[in-house]
Amino acid sequence: MNAPAAIRIEEVRKTFSTGGAEVVALDGIDLEVAAGEFVCLLGPSGCGKSTLLNAVAGFSPPTSGRIRVAGQPVAGPGPDRAMVFQEYALFPWMTVAENVAFGLEVKGSPAPEIRATVDTWLEKLGLSDFRDRFPKDLSGGMRQRVAIARVLAIDPPVLLMDEPFGALDALTRRNLQEELLRIWSGSGKTVLFVTHGIEEAIFLADRVVVMTYRPGAVKEIVPVTLSRPRDPHSADFSTLERRVAALVMAEQARQERDERVGVGRGA
Repeated sequence: MNAPAAIRIEEVRKTFSTGGAEVVALDGIDLEVAAGEFVCLLGPSGCGKSTLLNAVAGFSPPTSGRIRVAGQPVAGPGPDRAMVFQEYALFPWMTVAENVAFGLEVKGSPAPEIRATVDTWLEKLGLSDFRDRFPKDLSGGMRQRVAIARVLAIDPPVLLMDEPFGALDALTRRNLQEELLRIWSGSGKTVLFVTHGIEEAIFLADRVVVMTYRPGAVKEIVPVTLSRPRDPHSADFSTLERRVAALVMAEQARQERDERVGVGRGA
């Protein structure tokens, strides 16, 4: 890749201790994500997608290996990275506007700047009419818009997204996917996005990183060269979808075999 790496992951290994036994969650992950690139991590449950994302976020350091963002080692959370979670993670006692302003207030931004930034992102994400509502009064899709606005308001160069649309209905999910692409295409931000959805990965990503079932490793990196906006019903999209599906289904079959063996052993 010609563009400089915004995220560089080198020989990352992550283990956990469970019941006195060591479980290898990630084993030898090597991956570079270029500045401004949109990359999706895809694979079956238990392959370590979220574990890897949390390591890049600085929430859970790898057992061994190195992660660098913009050339700097990741030693914990930082303002150069921000995470959007599936479960929204909004403060229920704050209004929409207050939630979006929160990160800016923590940074100590001047009040006029906070107001202007909040107004900008509320407008961009269609939230202006809901600024004084509380999260409990919003639909799941609107709550996720607030979560995305809150992250974008602090303007991190790297956006980490852990299945942010996984709990939404199909129509809302597609609307937010298109909204995310619109914002990303004009921002220059780097996005690392975890998903279980093959169609979602191909619809969004420049590259799809298919991970192996436990221990998590990179099985194959699939470039997505389809022009945007992408039509999931097109022949080219369907061909690529079948290719990626075959890779994922092979890992799911391995997962099912392991689980059958585990059940047979009384595990």
